[in-house]
Amino acid sequence: MTRHADVLAALTGPAFQVPPVDGGPPGTLAWLRGAVSRFSPAERHAERRAIGVSALSALDPDELRQEAARRTAAALDDAGDHLDVMRELARSVPPRVLAGRLGLTDPVAAGTAVAAVAAAYHPGVDPALVRRADRAVATLLELCPPARPEVRANLIGLLVQACDATAGLIGAAAHHLLPTPARRASAVPSGRADPLARDATADLLAEVLRLDPPVRATRRVTVAAVRLGGQDLPPNSPVLLRFDAANRDPEAFAEPSAFRPGRPEAGLLTFGAGERGCPGDRHALALATGVLDVLGERCLRTDAVLCHEPHPTLRVPTILEVTVR
Repeated sequence: MTRHADVLAALTGPAFQVPPVDGGPPGTLAWLRGAVSRFSPAERHAERRAIGVSALSALDPDELRQEAARRTAAALDDAGDHLDVMRELARSVPPRVLAGRLGLTDPVAAGTAVAAVAAAYHPGVDPALVRRADRAVATLLELCPPARPEVRANLIGLLVQACDATAGLIGAAAHHLLPTPARRASAVPSGRADPLARDATADLLAEVLRLDPPVRATRRVTVAAVRLGGQDLPPNSPVLLRFDAANRDPEAFAEPSAFRPGRPEAGLLTFGAGERGCPGDRHALALATGVLDVLGERCLRTDAVLCHEPHPTLRVPTILEVTVR
């Protein structure tokens, strides 16, 4: 489904549910996927989601932004002249900051383990990655604060959901917004605002989320007969909901292909909607903003062609090199 109205209807309609997942032995990746709210059936979703909501409610997004900025500045101080944003910042800063604030005892080790879990989180990956993720889940469980297994699983779930998606957002925003040396030389005349000024970063990120979302799609399955997008769908019909297309629907957004930060239109779908909308959207944006605050002040993007990791629903750059000032 690609129309904004159809995607929103599927995200919020009771006839569409998240496809079920199988569980697995305790402490494994399969167990984790079966225990987190993201993949939970309707009858278990609310109680599991409440675990994540409660944990996030104790975190101040402004403090997350400041800590992400501090860690980014420290990484740039140690980087020399060049740095790969994806490896050194986008994939490391957000999970480490969030892991520390959620009470994991070793945020650096947690960040490494979360990356291994995220790499195998979706079905159909190499079995070697699954085995590596199984070991990483065991590590994360040991690092989590004491709690019953379901609570620890959903804390880990928050970290995994923040990993690739936030990295993709930071990479896309840096690519769209950081000037190259040539662009810097012909920059906006003196007296006009820098496009990466701190008070404008939120608007810029929102437009990146619309135009180049790190999560391109999500899946649902019908649990009852329903009509959507001009089609009659019987029960058990798989449905792919395309955020990237819905966010460019001309019926929802004027001049949908234009990059226009601060758009007045509401209805961005990248974080989902309804009872399964992302509970950590403000926190993810705060972490990304903290990284970009510092990148915008101190870095220029190189002219290297941007490539993305092969993935059916995520859009995450592989490498994004910058020069450090």
